[in-house]
Amino acid sequence: MTAPFAHAPDPSAAGATTPATPHRPVMLDEVLQGLMPRADGIYVDGTFGRGGHSRALLAQLGARARLIALDQDPEAVAYAQALVQQDARFSIIPCNFEALGEVIAEQGLTGRINGVMLDLGVSSPQLDQAARGFSFSRDGPLDMRMNPQAGQSAAEWLAEAAEAEIADVLWTYGDERNSRRIARRIVETRAQEPITRTAQLAALIAAVPGPRSHKIHPATRSFQAIRIFINRELDVLPLALDAAIAVLAPQGRLAVISFHSLEDRLVKRYLRDDARSDAPRIRLCGKQFPSREESSANPRARSAVLRIAERLPGVTP
Repeated sequence: MTAPFAHAPDPSAAGATTPATPHRPVMLDEVLQGLMPRADGIYVDGTFGRGGHSRALLAQLGARARLIALDQDPEAVAYAQALVQQDARFSIIPCNFEALGEVIAEQGLTGRINGVMLDLGVSSPQLDQAARGFSFSRDGPLDMRMNPQAGQSAAEWLAEAAEAEIADVLWTYGDERNSRRIARRIVETRAQEPITRTAQLAALIAAVPGPRSHKIHPATRSFQAIRIFINRELDVLPLALDAAIAVLAPQGRLAVISFHSLEDRLVKRYLRDDARSDAPRIRLCGKQFPSREESSANPRARSAVLRIAERLPGVTP
């Protein structure tokens, strides 16, 4: 998965994600080093995406190891089937990572997991496909759901949400200083015609007067905010972090990659508060950023932050 709202490249361009030329996942070497894989370990990839981290981890594991992957995106689950057929150590479960604890408990593996990977945010394939509705750089249906088979689309929510609710979402999840003006313009526009396309929404936002950064597209913060809200990203993240810690074996490792300040702040505080509590379950193992070389080669990696934590011995799940 990659940083949200970098301008998405043309999938036909060199280096774009296709089955023949899979993208290199963000901070791959750092994640593997942080997990410190055991040859016979049991691991969880809570955000399979297109499987870059999973494949690299499997390459370091022995014949008796297991890797359980989760993803809520039906396209990612379908993509994973080839790896299921190729490698008996690998399995994929179609679900949001908020269900991580339940999935592992059903398999009788709570307290036996040697490592969990979480690569947060929207993935490169999701950004690159106009039909998914995540990117304002290509016109497509205004969807933004990581699982298009569940919940409201962005267009459906914008069609009925109150002006105050829209403004609150844009401010809370996007830090959008023009939130009230944009919300007002959305409500005025939808009274004349439905807002159903990404280009339509992006143009609407760009036309709203008011303070804005000249370093990013005017629609960047609003698209981020709507996507986070539609997918309940900051609601389910604490549940996933708690479950990830709970399923770890003693000295098992948790590796979390965040891409924007809201995500990273939540991850940082959750892990720190657990480590500093009266009954800590984990110790913190530091944070890392992408190398200068990786940031130069992959602009979407520039905002990534990797945090590592380790389950303390002698702590029951």
